[in-house]
Amino acid sequence: MVDPESIPSTTELLKSLGTALGLGLLVGLQREWTRDRIAGIRTFALVSLFGALSGLLSLAFGGGWVLAAALLACVALLIVGNLAAMRDGKPDAGLTTEIAVLVMFVTGAATMTGFLIEAVICAGTVMVLLQSKAPLHGMVRRIGANDLREIARLVLAGLVILPLLPNREMGYLGVLNPFKIWLMVVLIIGISLAAYLIRKFLGGAKGAALAGILGGLISSTATTASVARRSRAAGTGELMLTAIIMTASSVVFIRVIAEVVVAAPSQFRALLPPLVAMMVWTAIVAAVTHRLAAKEKHPPEEESPPSELKGAVMFGLLYVAVLYGVALAKEHFGNAGLYIVAAISGLTDMDAITLSTSSLVNSGDVDPKTGWRVILLGGLANLVFKAGMALSLGAQGFRRPVLAGFAASLAGGVAILLLWP
Repeated sequence: MVDPESIPSTTELLKSLGTALGLGLLVGLQREWTRDRIAGIRTFALVSLFGALSGLLSLAFGGGWVLAAALLACVALLIVGNLAAMRDGKPDAGLTTEIAVLVMFVTGAATMTGFLIEAVICAGTVMVLLQSKAPLHGMVRRIGANDLREIARLVLAGLVILPLLPNREMGYLGVLNPFKIWLMVVLIIGISLAAYLIRKFLGGAKGAALAGILGGLISSTATTASVARRSRAAGTGELMLTAIIMTASSVVFIRVIAEVVVAAPSQFRALLPPLVAMMVWTAIVAAVTHRLAAKEKHPPEEESPPSELKGAVMFGLLYVAVLYGVALAKEHFGNAGLYIVAAISGLTDMDAITLSTSSLVNSGDVDPKTGWRVILLGGLANLVFKAGMALSLGAQGFRRPVLAGFAASLAGGVAILLLWP
């Protein structure tokens, strides 16, 4: 029985049918270009339209059986097409096109059932995956058994262990959060592996820049720890590794600026100028380091993937110790010791001091001149902590360039802190 209220308007129907047709043509164009024997541009367009019309009939008759029957019919046609190809002596062990046909049938049905944006995204993804066959296969061939072992270790730590841990504060002073602490361990393993794979596939300055940017967006502290430990295995390429850390430290201030804008919408213009100056200065330091690294005669050798589990756990324990130090400082000094709290809390977490101080400035409880100084002091403390970590975890030859980079960044930050009006 047809339910008139379940049927979209004529305009919506035409929009959905047109979208389904266009998506089918898009994916079919790629298959036609590869001269696929099963389905080309016309077949994919018809499959998407078939899916859309099946979705319309499902809405009209109020049952999923219509879609199920249509999907079975689509599968039967694929089987017939493959049998015909086998009789012609053209067997093909791959199932890529067949799966793509089924996905585009469902995508066509989705356009008619209220999931238009999702259908467009899925079809675009299918087209990109089909076109990326050569680079994807090439990437897989370059991944060795050791690389796969480290990827599996990351999956174990991040997707198996992490979700099982309680995400709440517990213990003395309420700062022990197993989920967040293990998350830092996962970040170090993940960042280290990501940086290794980026350098392996891109290499040189481009790989170092991208690894640093990603590390800064995720956690510059974890990035510093993983890269410093990696310097012991690399043996050479100290400037390139230093460039990754300096880039991550610069990106942190971009994140700080974004957080200030969000947390202090009425006062961010008064807070941002010195913070932007600090961001520009650290970016200059990072750019100079990259420039010097590009001239390095001995780039870092990456013969094996990093094995960071032990080092990451040790850093997690250090992170716990610092968290307790921050909690003790807050307990003894309270809000009156805002600068002290900023200096200590900034050691491990720039986000907390940035967001809290920006909120106080926005509410009028803290003067903007005091606010940006508190945030910048937290940033300088973070630089000091990362410098100490790099020196303690890094190789002998790595210590000099990384110390020079952090010293230059700190010198600029102190100058801004003291001389800015």
